[in-house]
Amino acid sequence: MDLPNKWIQADHAHAWHPFTDQEEWERESAPVIARGEGVWLFDVEGRRYLDGNSSIWTNIHGHSHPDLVLAIQEQAARLCHSSYLGLASERASELAEALCAFFPGTLERCFFSDDGSTALEVALKMSLQWRQQNGETERRGIIAFEDAYHGDTLGAASIGGVSRFIKGYAEVGLEVYRVAHLDDLMNLPQVVIESASAIVIEPLIQGVAGMRPWPEGMLLSLRAWSQEKGIHLILDEVMTGFGRTGAMFACQKEGVIPDFLCLAKGLTGGSMPLAATLMTSEIYEGFKGVGRSFFYGHSYTGNALGCAAALASLAIFKKENTLSEVEEKGAYLEGELSKRSFVKAIRRVGLMIGFDVTGGGQEFCRVLRERGVLTRPILDTIVVMPPLSISRDEMDFLLAAMPE
Repeated sequence: MDLPNKWIQADHAHAWHPFTDQEEWERESAPVIARGEGVWLFDVEGRRYLDGNSSIWTNIHGHSHPDLVLAIQEQAARLCHSSYLGLASERASELAEALCAFFPGTLERCFFSDDGSTALEVALKMSLQWRQQNGETERRGIIAFEDAYHGDTLGAASIGGVSRFIKGYAEVGLEVYRVAHLDDLMNLPQVVIESASAIVIEPLIQGVAGMRPWPEGMLLSLRAWSQEKGIHLILDEVMTGFGRTGAMFACQKEGVIPDFLCLAKGLTGGSMPLAATLMTSEIYEGFKGVGRSFFYGHSYTGNALGCAAALASLAIFKKENTLSEVEEKGAYLEGELSKRSFVKAIRRVGLMIGFDVTGGGQEFCRVLRERGVLTRPILDTIVVMPPLSISRDEMDFLLAAMPE
């Protein structure tokens, strides 16, 4: 038995993949990925694939970027992990300071967790607990948008609006009131407004909904509304953070400062699991005192390896002037894709692109894989979201692989 078959057989016998029809999965032999370099992934047989969706929207600077590798290696030789409970950490302190520096005088506190779902859980739980211990016990609800996706833990799933991801969960989670558009907020019953603790949104563009951009200026209007009504604004920048929109954070495109900013995916450049939730000093101060602690945390909170990788990633943004070419690269891909007959309703923000195809997104992506490009569809929407480091030649390779 050759090695690829050995690994596939072990996978089919024992592994369980996320968002995957396992019966269908067991009928196919997928690539066994062994290493990465730049925008490329290589399987155990040496075939290479362009990472067309940044390994589910995580990779920023390319795989195995030498600065990230060095930072992880040097940190591992010193300390891989130590509890963040009752102890401080060099790298976590530096990273918290660096992230808050993007929002001086506003988002001044940082709470670490492990992934996008938990970054949202932190914001939701903090908002609700803050209300309960600061004289606003009637505010127990969350306003969320239809077709939203905020993660898969119970709280995050219950505020989602994509039915196939919340079946069986929405009814047992948080108290949620869903709206479709900004106009819906203007017509909310007063009882909903007065009982809402927070409103949650993916800024500028919804991802799992099929890459659907919000109207320009919508985020700024939402911030004004939430402040007027005394409702916390939670921005889910798990997908849009760290340069995807052309700005470091999507909220900066409209000059919006939320009450909570949730970060993950690109935080470490796509190298390590790590999440962060930033919040205002007002929120932080509301947790001081006996019996008011935020009782939430993870064993690997403030992980030293993840924090070291995140600091290295932020340094690469400066060293390589990463943000300067994001819009140009996105416009080039959009322009070239728009010339293809199979592309329907192309949608783009920065270097995040979605377009619809007829005949099935799964089959379209199978053909792409055979031609050396990896991505995953959202039903019949094809997502193109490569690492920000992608070159013009690599973009042309991606475009040439597209079925006619």
